[in-house]
Amino acid sequence: MGILDKFRLDGQVAIVTGAGKGIGAGTARAFAEAGADLVLAARTGADLEAVAEDIRAMGRRALCCPTDVTEAEQVEALVEQAAAEMGRIDTVVNNAGGFPPKPALATSTEEFESAFRFNVGTAFRLSTLCAEQLAEHGGSVVNISSVAGAAPAPCFAAYGTAKAALTFLTRQLAQEFAPRIRVNAIAVGSTKTDALNTVLNDEIEQAMIELTPMGRLGEVEDVALGALYLASPAASYVTGEVLAVNGGLERTNMMMPRAFGGVG
Repeated sequence: MGILDKFRLDGQVAIVTGAGKGIGAGTARAFAEAGADLVLAARTGADLEAVAEDIRAMGRRALCCPTDVTEAEQVEALVEQAAAEMGRIDTVVNNAGGFPPKPALATSTEEFESAFRFNVGTAFRLSTLCAEQLAEHGGSVVNISSVAGAAPAPCFAAYGTAKAALTFLTRQLAQEFAPRIRVNAIAVGSTKTDALNTVLNDEIEQAMIELTPMGRLGEVEDVALGALYLASPAASYVTGEVLAVNGGLERTNMMMPRAFGGVG
């Protein structure tokens, strides 16, 4: 096998959550281009179908599974359908997640717990449900974490804590599932997606670019390429690692207000 062949996913099946838009959709398309068949999960079926059309145009199979990953029964049904219709599961990409920047004093306990469940609990549930299938094929898990999970900043108490937990969960499962399953994560920085666009204007975007060492915001393809590497045979000796795909950020590049004056 040549070097470039080790980045191929021919004959493999990947489940990608949050696959209707943004990083999830970009990762699904990248995997398909590398030869994988895809199981696409997200809440909006129409978004999934649009991604599936692109995948099928590449000659790959795409199974659309509208799923709310916070609902345990729906996640179980996702795994059952994927195994039954695709015949195997080789990779899980836990991409679904998120929580907007919000002052800690304005964040309810219920919101804090919801952020944790959405960003960590869902990844734990899907990964463990797929573990037997993954182990059978020497599979992998790729968790989409964030620089916010390693770099404290104002207004990221809920999201940052949840992503920090996801990063540590990655390391825990890597130890427990080795050597049959590799588990890695990506610490994503500010990436141009619909979610980010909801808070961007020209002034904010320029400020974020200036605070990013690489002098630009991330593209979906940047993250998708990282996920492809971690899922592929090229990373066969890599587990329990967090790949930083964030332009060199050592902290979040959004200036947010402190609770009692000033910004940070």
